[in-house]
Amino acid sequence: MKLDVSESIERPPADVFRFVATDHVENHPRWDPELSLVQETPGPIGVGTKIRRSRAGETPVEGEMEIIEFDPDRTIGAVVRDGPMELRSWMTVEPEGEAASRLTITVESDDAPLDMMEEPIKGSLRRIKEMVEGEA
Repeated sequence: MKLDVSESIERPPADVFRFVATDHVENHPRWDPELSLVQETPGPIGVGTKIRRSRAGETPVEGEMEIIEFDPDRTIGAVVRDGPMELRSWMTVEPEGEAASRLTITVESDDAPLDMMEEPIKGSLRRIKEMVEGEA
């Protein structure tokens, strides 16, 4: 199964990419407060970076994330393993007009309930938009 969700953000692609990709470990818990991330590999995020994930909630879940694609100012891709579930996820930033961007989150999985993930991902995109547009 595959899921694509996108949002227009009134900021240049470099600003959006920095927020969602370059500073992913610091910012992801801001738009998804139930998630805690710890980068396990040293240095800036790039292909091969490993991140430990912990999700709070009714059923806490421990997992890991490995960056499999990193195209600066364009795309970050990862394999996410949370408990028994594995999915592949991409965040792609495209220019949209003079100083705006389209952020698309794509998720693929053979075993994850993607139909249940659409609304939470849309909520994350709305929060990302508010945060990025609210930055000076």
